[in-house]
Amino acid sequence: MLPQVESVKYLGLHFDRKLNWKEHIAKKRKQTDLKAKEINWLIGRNSNLSLENKVLVYKAVIKPIWTYGIELWGCASKSNVANIQRPQSKILRTIANAPWFVSNHTLHTDLNIPYVSEVINERIDKHLNKLESHPNPLVETLTQPKRNRRLKRSWTSDPHD
Repeated sequence: MLPQVESVKYLGLHFDRKLNWKEHIAKKRKQTDLKAKEINWLIGRNSNLSLENKVLVYKAVIKPIWTYGIELWGCASKSNVANIQRPQSKILRTIANAPWFVSNHTLHTDLNIPYVSEVINERIDKHLNKLESHPNPLVETLTQPKRNRRLKRSWTSDPHD
C-alpha cells in the first residue's frame, strides 16, 4: 500500500492533493527570493551594471525559476499568481532603482517586462498551438472544448413523469 501524502514533487513541479498549486508557487517564490538575494550585488541599486544588462540578467537567471511548468500551474488562483507577481515587481523596482511612488505598471512598461498573468496567457496560447498541430491524433482530443455535463437534479417541486 502506498502512503498518502499532502504533496509530491515530480520533475520540479509540486503537486498537492487539491491541485491548487499553492505549495508549488510558495516554493518558487522562495527560490526566486533566494536567487535575487544571491545576485543582488549584480542587479541591485549599487551595481555599476547598465539597466539593459540588469534586465538581461533578470530574464536569464530569475525568470526561468518561476516560469518553469507555467503551462500547468498557470491555472492557479489569482491570489496564488499574485504571490509570484509581488517579488517580480520588487526585483524590477530594485533593478531600475525606482522610488516607491513609481507604479508597477510604469516599471513593467518601461522595462518591457510583462506581468505574470500576461506570461501565463502567452505560454498557454503557445502550448495550445503546439497541441493543435501535433501529429499524434490522440492529442487532438485534448484541444477539443469539453461539453458541460451536469447531473440532472430533481427538486421536490418538479412534476414526476
